[in-house]
Amino acid sequence: MSKKVLPFKEVFDTLQGGNSTANEVFINSTKEKGKALDTTDQASLSQLLTELNQLIGLGNVKELVYEILAYADIQKERKEQGLNAMPIVLHMIFKGNPGTGKTTIARLLGKILKVKGFLSSGHIIEVERADLVGEYIGHTAQKVRDQIKKGMGGILFIDEAYALARGGEKDFGKEAIDSLVKAMEDYKNDIILILAGYREEMDNFLQINPGLKSRFPIHIEFNDYSLEELVEIAELMVNEREYILAKSSKARLYNILALQRSRGGLHSGNARMVRNLIERSIRKQAVRLKSKKYYSRDELMTLMKEDFTDSNQ
Repeated sequence: MSKKVLPFKEVFDTLQGGNSTANEVFINSTKEKGKALDTTDQASLSQLLTELNQLIGLGNVKELVYEILAYADIQKERKEQGLNAMPIVLHMIFKGNPGTGKTTIARLLGKILKVKGFLSSGHIIEVERADLVGEYIGHTAQKVRDQIKKGMGGILFIDEAYALARGGEKDFGKEAIDSLVKAMEDYKNDIILILAGYREEMDNFLQINPGLKSRFPIHIEFNDYSLEELVEIAELMVNEREYILAKSSKARLYNILALQRSRGGLHSGNARMVRNLIERSIRKQAVRLKSKKYYSRDELMTLMKEDFTDSNQ
């Protein structure tokens, strides 16, 4: 008896609700006809989709990831059935502030697309302007080729990509862009380029080079986390380090985050800000405990209210 195939929206809503069974349904609803994933791949994909779903926030990002997977699979199926199929171009633009999950999503995508057969290795190479732009004629093209070679079979993730357009007419940034565009055409079946950076700067960058924009059909917006989501992220970070937050610590952490955001604006830090606060609180706890002759297991694990301080105080 075949498994029930849920409509995409229902699959996504079920996944958002944390139902692990929906992962299996999604896998079976999108696999290629006659080329089902083996047991190991099914388990791996289910685990990766669960990991994606368990990320705090990022609802629009998760939905678009599932759309990408469904779209790519259906285009392959249409081609096998002799129907017109849209080219599967998965180059992407990630727009958002630091600490909003862009690199995390890119790493997960690489692994997922490897399991699904769209990438041969699924690794990610993270680069910036200095890794691509040379200092003399011919140097830039070689540097781009070297990075493309490293990224073959996976994802080449270019952070602050708009920096390639800076430097004036005599700068080699334009040559880097031209070389990347050529590589996108030459190796389109086994490499994905992701350009990432601040939303406004990325929009301006793509307006300067409209030809580049058309080559990136997938644009993903990474919104800033709410204060409540940042506290949830803090709890996850703490648990991963085998610590726990005292009840009073959560309220203290929320107040510090609110204060820092009021000083730095909505885009001040996101998950990176939380990580810095957690790491500092762990150091503070260590100093507090060292003043005692004996400390219990609970004391070694618990971060108290006094361990959380505003860095500007």
